[in-house]
Amino acid sequence: MPTADETSKILGASGPEIVPASAPFGSCPIPIFDHKRIVLGHGSGGKLTADLIEKIFLPAFRNPTLDKMDDQAVLKIGDLRLAFTTDSFVVTPIFFPGGDIGRLAIHGTVNDLAMSGARPLYLSAAFILEEGLAVDDLRRVVESMRAAAAEAGVQLVTGDTKVVNRGKGDQIFITTTGIGIIENDVNISADQASPGDKIILSGTIGDHGMTIMSQREGLEFEGAIESDCASLNELVITMLSTSTSTQRRDFIHTMRDPTRGGVATTLNEIASRANVGIVIDQRSIPIRESVKGACEVLGLDPLYVANEGKLLAFVVPEMAEAVLHRMRQHPLGSNAAVIGEAVDTHPGMVLMKTEIGGTRVLDVMFGEQLPRIC
Repeated sequence: MPTADETSKILGASGPEIVPASAPFGSCPIPIFDHKRIVLGHGSGGKLTADLIEKIFLPAFRNPTLDKMDDQAVLKIGDLRLAFTTDSFVVTPIFFPGGDIGRLAIHGTVNDLAMSGARPLYLSAAFILEEGLAVDDLRRVVESMRAAAAEAGVQLVTGDTKVVNRGKGDQIFITTTGIGIIENDVNISADQASPGDKIILSGTIGDHGMTIMSQREGLEFEGAIESDCASLNELVITMLSTSTSTQRRDFIHTMRDPTRGGVATTLNEIASRANVGIVIDQRSIPIRESVKGACEVLGLDPLYVANEGKLLAFVVPEMAEAVLHRMRQHPLGSNAAVIGEAVDTHPGMVLMKTEIGGTRVLDVMFGEQLPRIC
């Protein structure tokens, strides 16, 4: 235990805050990072996830492509630029309003490819099935995947299936891998965000996370809440086709889909990778009243709630309105809004101008508000 005269350490490079032993009752507990075993928070997309990646995975596999830490790898093979990604899906429950684990697996992988500006082409899928899973449920998931792949214009071309003993899984887990081709002369990556970029959010936040929470806990709220699960590749094509007076192709610097950890965590990741500051305006962030009300009832911050059909784009200021106009013409971008900008002050930090006129620091969460959300 720390001694009474130890000074507090602010979370950052120096590690978590340490509360003196003499601290009054009610002080915040010490966040634990040095876990000896994996906890659910390691899958949150927050600080524990980053800690796991930096201490375990990166030292073992470090290379220039992996070090970019985007949601996909961009590989040059001959004259081709390919985007390559993989993702696992363990959501519970496996069926929910607006989608299911199969639909989520297809859309999630397609979106990771699309965030690099790639045109998704082919997917693989590996299934881990628990003994006792109803065959009709499996058939329903597979049919949902087929339909989602057709919507996104991709083909599932290879896969694998394993079965584990009853009680050793949770009905069904799916791992999908995707490959696509980058046809435009673009360089879209988290480290490309620049001061002055306008930040565009494609639609309402928190829909997926609150749908899962309401289904998992059997909660009912005023107004329907449904997952936003969708493939964003056609929306990205629409954005990239925005015409410019100079025909420049580099007007979108960064795109990310704010899934685990929500908008706040994704913005922090971009701020860190690009070494820029970020300022957003709370009043500009679109959110459904039903989702906002549910978050208030449960004490959750919608900025940290997962989305599965939204994107954030960092766009050069002179093109922001034109890109926003194009997005609003697409069904998945009808509620798009400029929510802030990248700045050259406070690099690596995300600040939010609140509805009451104050300023709030949006940090990365230690763990996760809602585990197993995707």
